[in-house]
Amino acid sequence: MGKTATAVTAVPQVLVVGSSWGIRSTFHSLMAILTIVLVVKAISLTHEGGITWAVSNTPDTALSSSSSKCDLFSGKWVFDNESYPLYKEKQCTFMSDQLACSKFGRKDLSYQNWRWQPHQCDLPRFNATALLERLRNKRLMFVGDSLNRGQWVSMVCLVDSSIPPSLKSMRSIANGSLSIFKAKEYNATIEFYWAPLLVESNSDDPVNHRVPDRIVRVKAIEKHARYWTDADILVFNTYLWWKRPVMNVLWGSFEDPDAIYKGVEMVRVYEMALRTWSDWLEVHVNRNKTKLFVVSMSPTHQKAEEWGGEEDGNCYKEERMIEKEGYSGNGSEPRMMRVVEKVLQDLTTRGINVQMLNITQLSEYRKEGHPSIYRKQWEPLTPQQMANPSTYADCIHWCLPGVPDVWNQLLYAYIFQL
Repeated sequence: MGKTATAVTAVPQVLVVGSSWGIRSTFHSLMAILTIVLVVKAISLTHEGGITWAVSNTPDTALSSSSSKCDLFSGKWVFDNESYPLYKEKQCTFMSDQLACSKFGRKDLSYQNWRWQPHQCDLPRFNATALLERLRNKRLMFVGDSLNRGQWVSMVCLVDSSIPPSLKSMRSIANGSLSIFKAKEYNATIEFYWAPLLVESNSDDPVNHRVPDRIVRVKAIEKHARYWTDADILVFNTYLWWKRPVMNVLWGSFEDPDAIYKGVEMVRVYEMALRTWSDWLEVHVNRNKTKLFVVSMSPTHQKAEEWGGEEDGNCYKEERMIEKEGYSGNGSEPRMMRVVEKVLQDLTTRGINVQMLNITQLSEYRKEGHPSIYRKQWEPLTPQQMANPSTYADCIHWCLPGVPDVWNQLLYAYIFQL
């Protein structure tokens, strides 16, 4: 495929002749009817083929829709070093050292050159100016853990180069929990709020959140949610921080010496928290204003044997993606995804529509897209780690430019459908 693909149905013009009832006029009438039938059939076939997302040739109109049959999340990765990456790592003003793989020594940069190609349609090419215009006087907010923060960094990088230095800013409030990128000319903000479990927990500090015993208050969300209330587009994620057999649940406050603690099984406590979140959405979200998205679980690649690699290996030294269609590693938990789907279905019955960005399968293939050892190390490496680099390889987060840029292209497609 080229840089952009345009789905066009050619519609011939039909000439309506005068009202004479002669043979010549009848012939023209029959030809006109036949032409109309052929045009209708062509449009029908086009719809049956799933042409849903067509990229406009004009920069101001990035997306049009002619059907609802195309699954944007079902497709394949196509190498495209002409169009990708969509930005340069060094040129992004607000790039994170956790994700800047080239800066920290990665030499193979082919992970930056892959384009996601849905099977039956094309994703629109990202247009930063068009997005900023759509976000004029609005707040786009990502809420969740470090994977959602990576998607936020990606979105900031995607628009960064289109804004002069004097017309953009970055600041943090709420003890560092809320980071706000602002495009001043558009009065638009792209924000990230740290809430890895969505509800309150003892991991809510945006810096010091690694604790041996994770504790959640599954019925408490207002501490975080008050910062989300007025957002125009909300993009949530929460998954990885729940991945432990049992989670300690707190009834009461952290300061209350008589508070009750109880261990609850992973999937059950996950559903309890999502129910609290969904109840908050039902009560507080302005249904005429705020658009809601949930990003599905981001897969990890911590066990190479799952894709036929070495028994003790992981994503370290990986330079090729997984080519087996439909591949799924054990790092993804279908039971938890079913919980999310059930909660979203229940919300629909209550008049709240939340669009799922199902990035799981397309990201499963990208075992080579993680930082591995090519990122800033927040603590000095031990001699044992230096002797065996795979022991400290990051096979959870994603290099930028890279996979999260595609997540944002999917989000971009939906934003222009709103």
